[in-house]
Amino acid sequence: MFKRECKGFVEKMMFNTSISVLLLLVFPAVISEVVDFSKCSEFFFEGKSPNITGMLVKSQSQNNQYKTICQKYKNAYRFATLYDTTNRIPVFSAYTVTVDKEIKRPENTWMNEPQLEVSSDEMGMPYENQATDEDFFNNSYSVNRGHLFPSCHSGDEVIAGSTFTYTNIVPQKISFNSGSWNRMEIETIKLMSVHCRDKKDNKVLAHVLTGAVLGKNKLKLKYRVTIPSFMWMTFCCYNNKSPFSKAYWAPNEDEKGDIRINEITLQELQENLIKNNTKVTELFYKHCT
Repeated sequence: MFKRECKGFVEKMMFNTSISVLLLLVFPAVISEVVDFSKCSEFFFEGKSPNITGMLVKSQSQNNQYKTICQKYKNAYRFATLYDTTNRIPVFSAYTVTVDKEIKRPENTWMNEPQLEVSSDEMGMPYENQATDEDFFNNSYSVNRGHLFPSCHSGDEVIAGSTFTYTNIVPQKISFNSGSWNRMEIETIKLMSVHCRDKKDNKVLAHVLTGAVLGKNKLKLKYRVTIPSFMWMTFCCYNNKSPFSKAYWAPNEDEKGDIRINEITLQELQENLIKNNTKVTELFYKHCT
C-alpha cells in the first residue's frame, strides 16, 4: 500500500520580518561539497551525469555560473545538484529511489550551502549566490518552495531531511506545487517501486533527474531568485534487466481543478529542453536504451 506525503503541510510564509532577518545571521548550513560529479556518481544512471552544452560535460561544470554539488548530509552523500548561482536556483537534482515504504515529510529547518559563497568578515552578510527565507517572504507571485528531490522519494528520514536545502528548491506556483506536480510525484514513486530494479533484479532502484527551466520572462523574487517557467522529471531504471524510462514536463503556472501531468518519452523531454535553451545532448547514459 502506498501512502506518501510529498507536500505534508502548507508553508508558513507570513512571519515577522525582524525574525526572518535574525534567522539569516544564524541560518543552518549543510556541509556539502562543490566538486565534480565523479565524487557522487552513484546518483546517475551507470555513473554518468547528463551532458548539457555550456553547462555540464563529463561531470564537470562548463561555466563558473553553474556549480556541481555533491549534497552531503550527516557524513554521507545523499544526492547531487547542478546549481545556477546567477539565477539562484538548481538546474537539476539527481537522486536514487531505492525502497518502497512510507516516508512522512519532516518539518526540517531549511539549510544553505556555505561553499557557494565568497567568505566575508561582515556579520550578517546575506547569501549572494543562493536563495533564503527572506526571498520567499511575503512574495507577490503566489509561489512557495518547491523541492526538486522531494522528501517523499527518499529512502529514510535522514535522506528526507537532506532535501531541505535551498540548493534543491525553486520558486513554484503554490497551486501547481500542491496540485498536479504533487500528484505526479506520488504516481511516479508507485511506478518506480513496481517496475524498477537493479541490474541483478534484486531490489528497487531507479535513477531520477528533476529540473527547472527558465523562460523568456525572467520574473524574480526580490530581484534575486528567478522563477522558472517549466519543470521536468525523468527516471531511468532496469525492468526485467532492460532499460526503462518515463518523463514528465509541465509549465510552472497557477492551476485550478484536477489537472494531470501526462507521461512523455525521454526523447520528447530532450526536445522540450532544447527548445527552451537547455542544450541537452544526453540525460542518461546511452539515452537509457
